[in-house]
Amino acid sequence: MSIDLSLLDGKYDLLFEIQLGVRLGHRFQPTGFPDLGAAEFDTPYGRSLLVESAQSMANRLEAVCWDEGANDVIEPLRGLSHVRVEDAEGAFLTSSMLEAHRINSVYIEKAQPSLHDELRSGLGGKDRPIDRRKLAQTLFRYDVGSLLHGVFLESIDGRLRVARAISAFIEADGIRLAASGGVKNDRIQATKDEERGRSAKEGFGNVPFPRDEYTAEKITLYASIDLAQIRGYGLDEEPTRLLILLALFKLRSFVDSPMRLRTACCFELKSRDGIASRNVPEFKLPSYKDFVGDRGEDGRWTGELPRLIRELTESKKGAAVPYGMCVRKVKFGPARG
Repeated sequence: MSIDLSLLDGKYDLLFEIQLGVRLGHRFQPTGFPDLGAAEFDTPYGRSLLVESAQSMANRLEAVCWDEGANDVIEPLRGLSHVRVEDAEGAFLTSSMLEAHRINSVYIEKAQPSLHDELRSGLGGKDRPIDRRKLAQTLFRYDVGSLLHGVFLESIDGRLRVARAISAFIEADGIRLAASGGVKNDRIQATKDEERGRSAKEGFGNVPFPRDEYTAEKITLYASIDLAQIRGYGLDEEPTRLLILLALFKLRSFVDSPMRLRTACCFELKSRDGIASRNVPEFKLPSYKDFVGDRGEDGRWTGELPRLIRELTESKKGAAVPYGMCVRKVKFGPARG
């Protein structure tokens, strides 16, 4: 059964403010930044904390579509376009779904055969205006995640930039510092012995350390899906629908998981009631099963998202969608000696 997106007709974007709770206990470990540490900031209502940045959340929303054990896209979404990077012997190295810069990863830019040369040739010369529709079609074909999470192909052309169509971050309000600490015990040599070069610098001896975590009155996952940007790509109806459904699926998959962001940072939904959009309250985030359905007797998943992926893959090239999605394999690095 198709997911009803009619409530989104004419809407510029879709916003969510999803309340989270600490999964066990009260404390949580926020993200840390070089030379800054935890990112506290002031709001009109008090002191707040950035728990997870938009950059990190983009990677986490990509990760929900990837099966680490299989080194492949999760089974219901197999066929989703991405670039797979292998070594000279064909062993898996990485993919555009795992790379922070997606299809602009250095492991893809410098791989063979050169996908970037193919993109450069297909997108036209530098002395011509950028054909934004052709850029969207090309990214849809090779790496659909770039159309949702953004990409900057500066090594091809500094104008080939796509902003994030789905953006998310986590903030905590009413925060308090929860200081604690611990000791790294050395069961062989508890004290330092600098004469023999055995100090804490080398990793010897018992080493006490401080630890700062936080508690909060409220923790919120903020997410926005830019529907106008997705429609503005100028793709046909089905690819546009796939992009919107995929963005919603990523958000649903993330909040259904334990949301374990770090060793001591694990969240869960504050309420198991339906998740409604903030600006379109009649629209509820569909369930995981709504997106993927069940596995049928023929091995195919019955949900609308797997069906759209099947219909929009390269096998349909020449039919309704000439820029059908593909899984492109490239090789990086010399053969192992």
